[in-house]
Amino acid sequence: MIPFTYSRPADTAAAIREAAHAGAMYLGGGTNLVDLMREGVERPTALIDVAGLARDVTEREDGGLRIGAAATNTTLAADRRIRERYPMLARAVLAGASAQIRNMATVGGNLLQRTRCLYFYDDATRCNKRAPGSGCDALDGFNRMHAILGASPACVATHPSDMCVALAALDATVHLEGTDGARALPLEALHRLPGDTPARETELRPGELITAIELPPLPMARHSTYRKVRDRASYAFAIVSVAAALELGADGTIRDVRLALGGVAHKPWRARAAEAELRGALPEEAAFRQAAEAELAEARPLRDNGFKVELAKRTMVAVLGQLTAHHAGART
Repeated sequence: MIPFTYSRPADTAAAIREAAHAGAMYLGGGTNLVDLMREGVERPTALIDVAGLARDVTEREDGGLRIGAAATNTTLAADRRIRERYPMLARAVLAGASAQIRNMATVGGNLLQRTRCLYFYDDATRCNKRAPGSGCDALDGFNRMHAILGASPACVATHPSDMCVALAALDATVHLEGTDGARALPLEALHRLPGDTPARETELRPGELITAIELPPLPMARHSTYRKVRDRASYAFAIVSVAAALELGADGTIRDVRLALGGVAHKPWRARAAEAELRGALPEEAAFRQAAEAELAEARPLRDNGFKVELAKRTMVAVLGQLTAHHAGART
């Protein structure tokens, strides 16, 4: 066992000071980090417990919400304001892991969880994410669960979060604090595609701490949902997932839309091409299919995961059809 120290700072400033030491890592619920430590993938010399900081969900003056990074996934999914104003987020959280894990896992930790690629966890294999420059055995290995969008020859792992897919679709903002002060990033810009440096997964600076996530006021998000396609009904990571919100205009066309995909890329994948195709279109299956085709046009499947391309398209079409039907029902 590798020895490490443990501390529980009283506030954010103290946590950031302690994180300035080499080898220090922040600890939220520990549902991912502790597993990685057991496997020898992560080897911190100091754990800084931030699970007691910033746990509330509060109103913003503009009608949005501010979510403390230490709020648990259970707290988030059960919050009445989340369930009513951002149902896609509540459903995404409930689709992830088990109830026991959701009780422990924090929102900030969820954003930073690492891939569940089998090669990443197995130190007998080559993995550029775990050991930069060693290679990627997933490329020619068992890659059914791996990326079809945004991958590189260095890494084809996927991001495991359900919550982050919904947050990307909702234009969430991540608030950070570090030795250089406070700053904010769009959730969509927090995670990186692998490129040549897959070990660098986010835009966080050394020692930076996620303090909060903010959701903008988005009336259309009341008409939103999240669908997760997986191998079994519970406690399984997404093969493909879709977060979507839809708003129809008075003329019956699509006034606005938000779409994001999970299980297909190294980061939550905002479906910008599909959104552009859909705005101003009639909410019909042909338009949904055309939008899905546009989004997946750049897909590059591997040997075992070509089925994901069609699965992603069909799931997008089904979810958009469901939201259209919901709109029709709400108007009658």
